[in-house]
Amino acid sequence: MKRLHLHVAVEDLGQSIRFYETLFGAPPSVLKPDYAKWMLEDPRVNLAISQRGGASFGVDHVGVQTDTSEELAELSARLKAAGETTFDEAGANCCYAKSDKTWVADPSGLKWETFHTFGEITTYGEDVGPTLKAEAAASACCGAPAGEPAPARSCGCAAA
Repeated sequence: MKRLHLHVAVEDLGQSIRFYETLFGAPPSVLKPDYAKWMLEDPRVNLAISQRGGASFGVDHVGVQTDTSEELAELSARLKAAGETTFDEAGANCCYAKSDKTWVADPSGLKWETFHTFGEITTYGEDVGPTLKAEAAASACCGAPAGEPAPARSCGCAAA
């Protein structure tokens, strides 16, 4: 089964956590000093928020999380068939998780991530993904650390 993924860059993590806890009626399933994530069943979504610096706030990227490697392969094949340039990442370390991913930017430049997570890591992660399009390439793995400019590359957040 697949789950919609949304990653939102926020200005005030504490205030945003309180908002989403109230909205969803549940605390985050993952809580770190710079990151929070809800793995909800109703609605079936993986919502991640982070306060990692950067010039803009709002939707960083969207995606689809799969339960299996086979589902990821199927979605990756669909992305490749859609005709847009894709980028595959095997064993990416990002957002406290280890995942296999395929990235694409839609025709308007919106970053899409398809991923299968298979482990946790103790750090936010250092992996740097593809430059999909100039507009989509304004952030590093879920945004740059607070106080640092975002490099001209992008990576996604697949947290376990």
